[in-house]
Amino acid sequence: MAAKVKFGIQTGLANVEWSQLLEFWRFLDQETAFSSIWTFDHFVPPGPGQDPNGPCLEGWTALAAAAQATERLRLGCLVTGNTYRHPAVLAKMAATVDHISNGRLEFGIGAGWHEDEHSAYGIPFYTVKERQDRLEEAVQLIRLLFQAESPVDFQGRYYQLRQAPFSPRCVQRPHPPIMVGGGGERRTLRTAARYADIMNVFGAVSPVRHKIEVLERHCDDAGRDPGQIEKSISGVVFVSDDRDLVERVLQAAAQGASVSVEQARTELPVGHAEHVREIIQKYADIGVSYIIMMSLAPYNFEVYRRISEQVVEAFR
Repeated sequence: MAAKVKFGIQTGLANVEWSQLLEFWRFLDQETAFSSIWTFDHFVPPGPGQDPNGPCLEGWTALAAAAQATERLRLGCLVTGNTYRHPAVLAKMAATVDHISNGRLEFGIGAGWHEDEHSAYGIPFYTVKERQDRLEEAVQLIRLLFQAESPVDFQGRYYQLRQAPFSPRCVQRPHPPIMVGGGGERRTLRTAARYADIMNVFGAVSPVRHKIEVLERHCDDAGRDPGQIEKSISGVVFVSDDRDLVERVLQAAAQGASVSVEQARTELPVGHAEHVREIIQKYADIGVSYIIMMSLAPYNFEVYRRISEQVVEAFR
């Protein structure tokens, strides 16, 4: 019997009409077994080869609309760039979306990485160390606000609160699950070990196994049970019987995951349905229970219907 694994889809917000995105979300909500949808947090198309001057919708306002457009799917931003907003403002945004969705928000956050985007909009990018320091402070602050029953004081190096009220509280109690995204072994996974409910990394089976082992060591140092943290990955999931097409996707997926094509063939979920199910099971065997597919417009509904029926259903 296959392990229980949840599947989500990150819907890209670049080069897509709003009506197309809305139709896709409603299709996923009503006609598939996927459990969640995710936006991204970028202001320009972020992918390699994409025109940075092209159209790109904003992730959190889109997420609020997705909460109204759907009834079943959980939803989140994979992942929010901490550098773009003050964490107290972000916490208020999250609570609002949790209310709009009637408690379906999953709160994703990371340190931020897209330097050109920061430069274009005049947003300070900081050093790697400072971005990591700010992320750790921000997650602490947001968690405090989410749990607060009275005004909050917080005195950090970068963020301060003085008798800050937080009302209304989130619908979910004690709060929406907090996902920390990123595979940095010294800092990001340490922050996840201390404060996250979900870790999210990218990669093939072997590298992900290593990241989970690093997370577990950080949990030991923090005195926390690693079983309290759900392990999730984001990446390509692709089902096709067309060998030439599969080979092209494998080449691109291997490059994106920084592994050889040979390793990609045995450790990335790309190929015919049975093979993809075997790879998903490998992820499940190392502790992964949540897989978030990356997707880009235009959306071929039948592609996602097939993945839902031939892969997602097998792990429910």
